[in-house]
Amino acid sequence: MAYLARIGPSAAYDKISGAVAHNLKAIRRQIEHVAARPKLERLHRLSSDLFPGYTHSSCKAFYDDPDLRRLIEAELSSIGDFARSQDVRLSMHPGQFCVIASANPSAFENGLAEFEYHAEVMCLMGYGEGWHPHGAHINIHGGARAVGAEGFREGLKRLSNVARNLITVENDEVSYGLDDLLPLGDSLPIVLDLHHHWIQSQGEYIEPVDPRICRIVDSWRGVRPVSHVSVSREDLLKDYDIYTRPDFRLLVEAGIRPRDLRAHSDLMWNEAINDLVASHLAWSDFEVEAKLKNIASEGLAHHVERRAQQWAQQA
Repeated sequence: MAYLARIGPSAAYDKISGAVAHNLKAIRRQIEHVAARPKLERLHRLSSDLFPGYTHSSCKAFYDDPDLRRLIEAELSSIGDFARSQDVRLSMHPGQFCVIASANPSAFENGLAEFEYHAEVMCLMGYGEGWHPHGAHINIHGGARAVGAEGFREGLKRLSNVARNLITVENDEVSYGLDDLLPLGDSLPIVLDLHHHWIQSQGEYIEPVDPRICRIVDSWRGVRPVSHVSVSREDLLKDYDIYTRPDFRLLVEAGIRPRDLRAHSDLMWNEAINDLVASHLAWSDFEVEAKLKNIASEGLAHHVERRAQQWAQQA
C-alpha cells in the first residue's frame, strides 16, 4: 500500500486494475483446467489475493470506480456460471490472520472485514443464496484459544447472512483440535484436516468408522462435506516406508520436532495415507494441501482409481 501511495492515484489505479484483470483471467484458466479433470478432482481453492488491497481504506476509491466494478461483477458472474455448469466445487481459505474470534478488538474487526470480502467474492460469483450452495465454502481456523468456542459463536453473530451461509471451520494443530470444534457443529460445518489431527493428537489417524465422522457429516446439513489431507515433507521422512503410515511418536523419539512434522510435502508420497483418503471418500470430498498443488492432487486421484479397481476385484 505504501508503494501505491508513492506513485500517485492515477498510476495506482492502473496498477490495481491491471492486477485485477490479470487475476480474473488467471482464475478462469485455472477453473477451466480443473473442469477438464475427472469428477474426483473438480475442486478448486480460489486465491484470497484476487483483488489486492480490497479491504484497505486507501484502495476503496479504486474499487468504487464504475469501470473496474463492472469488470469485476461481469467476470465473476461468468466464472461462477462456468464453474457450476462444469460441477467444479469452489472454496476460499483466508489467511491465518482472518479470525472471527479474538480478544483483541482490532484483530476481531479486521478479521470480520476480511471474511466479508471473501463472502462478497463468492456472492458475485453466484454463491450468495442458501446454505453452502453447490458445496461452496469459505474456510477458516478457530482463532484465539483464549476466547474459546463460545467466543467463536459470538463472532458468527457479527457476520452477514451470506457469510454465515458460507463459513466453515477446520481443526488446527495447536489451538483448536477436532474435539474442541465438534460442539460448534450445530452452527457451522466442520472441515476435518487429517494431518492437523495427527499432529494435534500426537499420532491418531481417524478412520471412516470413527463416531466423530457422523457429527462432522451432520454439521454440513445435507451438503457433501469437504476434508483436507497432507503429509509431512519427503525430505524429513526420506527413508520412511511409503506403505506404512508415519508414526508420530517414533518420529519424535528419533529427534524430529513436532513443528517440523507440520510442514506439507511436495507430493502425496505415502501410499498408506493415500489409502486412508480413499476410504474416507465414501463420505467426503478432499482438498490436497501440498506444495505441488494440482500435480499432487492428480497423483492422489490416480492412486484412488487404482485402489478402487483393486478393491472391486477383491470383493
